[in-house]
Amino acid sequence: MNMGQACTAGSRIFVQEGIYDEFLAKFTVATKNLAAATGDPFAVGTQHGPQISKVQFDRIMSYIESGKKDGATVHTGGARHGTEGYFIQPTIFTNAKPEMEIVQEEIFGPVGLSSSSRPRRVIEAGNDTAYGLACHIFSQNISRALRVAHSLEAGTAWLNCSQSVDKAVPFGGYKQSGIGRELGEYALDT
Repeated sequence: MNMGQACTAGSRIFVQEGIYDEFLAKFTVATKNLAAATGDPFAVGTQHGPQISKVQFDRIMSYIESGKKDGATVHTGGARHGTEGYFIQPTIFTNAKPEMEIVQEEIFGPVGLSSSSRPRRVIEAGNDTAYGLACHIFSQNISRALRVAHSLEAGTAWLNCSQSVDKAVPFGGYKQSGIGRELGEYALDT
């Protein structure tokens, strides 16, 4: 449980146009289930805990408010959870535009941005940011997934999986997402 506070947590979600509505419906159910299982991270059954600090809580809430102000649609969530602690409702935004702060910045919180797109647009949008640490690509068409992965400016590309790290494989990013690499033999040379 990292509540979106992991450096490789994906927040910009691009879905193939033909399956977008079905994906959004299922993603909404999963997100609402997380919201229903919010609470003490040490309690059995908790699936979604608090943010690490008030500073992080305030930062994420400012991004949520920015998204609302800029015209993105809060599909679900978008507010504090409860009245105590640093809990934020798992949030899905739709209709987010490329120039919006919530699209351009790394939120590091329980906020996802969902949109439908074609592979060429996904590559353009995926690369239209100052960051490039990681991407997660899910597809039944592995050739297409590999083409997209090679076209994205990301240090790590996971295909049909997420957050799978091997200490023998170098890890690092592009642009403002890191200098050099850690892990693997390559890290010893840098």
